[in-house]
Amino acid sequence: MSTTGIDLNSDLGEGFGVWVLGDDDALLDVVTSANVACGFHAGDPSTMRRVCAAAASRGVVVGAQVSYRDLAGFGRRFVDADPGELADEVLYQIGALEACARAAGTRVGYVKPHGALYNAVVHHEAQARAVVAGVLAFGGGLPVLGLPGSLLLAEAERAGLRPVAEAFADRGYTPEGTLVPRGRPDALLTSTGAVVERAVRLATAGELVAVDGTVLRTSAESLCLHGDTPGAVAHARAVRAALTSAEVPIAPFTA
Repeated sequence: MSTTGIDLNSDLGEGFGVWVLGDDDALLDVVTSANVACGFHAGDPSTMRRVCAAAASRGVVVGAQVSYRDLAGFGRRFVDADPGELADEVLYQIGALEACARAAGTRVGYVKPHGALYNAVVHHEAQARAVVAGVLAFGGGLPVLGLPGSLLLAEAERAGLRPVAEAFADRGYTPEGTLVPRGRPDALLTSTGAVVERAVRLATAGELVAVDGTVLRTSAESLCLHGDTPGAVAHARAVRAALTSAEVPIAPFTA
C-alpha cells in the first residue's frame, strides 16, 4: 500500500454565517483534498469562496461535499427525498461550489456525499443512482468518493465515473465494514494514538480494525480526517507526520 500513496481529505467550510466549526486553515496545511460544504448541511457563499481560495493557495484539491437539504440537522438525518429532486440538488450544490472555486482560480475536482446521505447511498439504490445522476448532469466526469463496497461507488463505475474508496481515521467500523452510527459511544476514535495507528495500518497494510476486533481488508485511496471532532487538528498533524515517517507518499487521488 505504501508504494501507491494515499490522499488525506477533510470536511471543511462547515460554518454558517457567524457560526464557525473547525479550523479550516490549519487543516488545509495538512490535507491534500478538501470536502467543502455546499450550503445544504452547512456552509454559505462567503465561507465556500473563502475555503476555495485558501485551498487553491495551498494546492489542495477542492471537492463538493453534497448533502440533503438539512441545515438544522447538519445533514445527519435521513431524508426520503424524491430521486429526481435529489439529483437536481446534487447538481445545484456542485454548481454553486464550482462558481466559488473558479473565482478562486481552481475547479471542483470530485464529489463526496455528507452525513446521512453518505450512509444512505451505501445501500439505498435509488438515492445512490440519484447522486450519480446529479454528478453526470454537471458533466466533466468528476470522481465520486465513498465507502468501499457501497452502491454509490458501484453506480458511479457503471456510469463511467471514477469510484474512489475512502476510509476514516477517526470513525468506528462495524464488522461489515460500515460506519458505526454516531449515537453509539464507539462511533469515534478520540485518542491521537489510536487515530495515528489506524492511519498507518491502513496506508501500509490495507487493513482496518472493526470495533469488535475484526480485521477488514480495504483498498481505500483516500483517508478522511474529520475537522469537527475534538483534537481534530492535532490528530491530522500527527497522522501526516506518522505517514511521512513511514515513507508513505501523500498526494491527491485526483493527481
